[in-house]
Amino acid sequence: MKKVLMFILALVPLLVFGGQDAPAAYPAAVFPFQERGAGVKGYGEKISDILFASLSANPDMYLVDRADIQKLLEEHELNLSGMVTPGQETKIGQLTGAKILVTGSVIEADKTLYIVAKIIGTETSRVLGESVKGNMSGELAPLVEDLAKRVAATVSSKAGELVSKTVKTEDRIAALSTQLGEAKRPTVVISVTEQHVGLPAIDPAAQTELTMFCKETGFDVIDPVQGSARQAAVRIEGEGFSEFGMRRGNLVSVKARLEVKAVDVASGKILAVDRQNAIIVDLTEQIAGKAALQDAAASIAERLLPKLVK
Repeated sequence: MKKVLMFILALVPLLVFGGQDAPAAYPAAVFPFQERGAGVKGYGEKISDILFASLSANPDMYLVDRADIQKLLEEHELNLSGMVTPGQETKIGQLTGAKILVTGSVIEADKTLYIVAKIIGTETSRVLGESVKGNMSGELAPLVEDLAKRVAATVSSKAGELVSKTVKTEDRIAALSTQLGEAKRPTVVISVTEQHVGLPAIDPAAQTELTMFCKETGFDVIDPVQGSARQAAVRIEGEGFSEFGMRRGNLVSVKARLEVKAVDVASGKILAVDRQNAIIVDLTEQIAGKAALQDAAASIAERLLPKLVK
């Protein structure tokens, strides 16, 4: 098993598709295990390799793009072997797209080998643990295979604690409307360009989602083609793109990034800036790409619109 395999893994305890009323897929990244004790030197890499091999044999496993993990290592410049802690995992999740992180330690104590895994929810900051132990002179592979089963079972059974619950669009809009209250809504015009790398763009999914959130929460929206942008008090503009991640059987994962800013039309002053990454698993690449941009736009709308009201 190549060394790079120890860096990447995604767990999908319940395979589902974007846009359906079902639990979401839960991408997870596995990081190297920290070695504690002279007798376990080199064990961290072996454990990561065996853990990856054991979990990847499960048909519900899913690989995160290695480029995301490499970006994380370069940006943080950290030894991430067992050093992912609550508070830090949210940033790591944003960089990798992972909702769950698996890391841990291998420990030598009184001729006993302990392997401890930390399972961290990047959205909830919930930390769960699994561990196995054996003799220092015993075989390593059976212990790690046992740990892999425990980790997979924990992710499957405790996903509700590790990952935030999926909220329906109508509930998100209702909550946003309540937050905005009776505040005066400015007239807005929305223009977001988007592309799917390697494929033609079919329709503006992010722009459509932002428009819907604005309309449903009481904003007057000027059509960017049929109307005049001068009629708007605020211009919401941005760029988004989606890109193929990987294919696993009939499933395709796509990651999207959306960057948006709101500008006061009269003064040119930037009122707010936001950005969001999103990952969607679906049967087709273009549908997954659109759904990912849509999800990113909804998250931005929830944060951006309250900043525009008076």
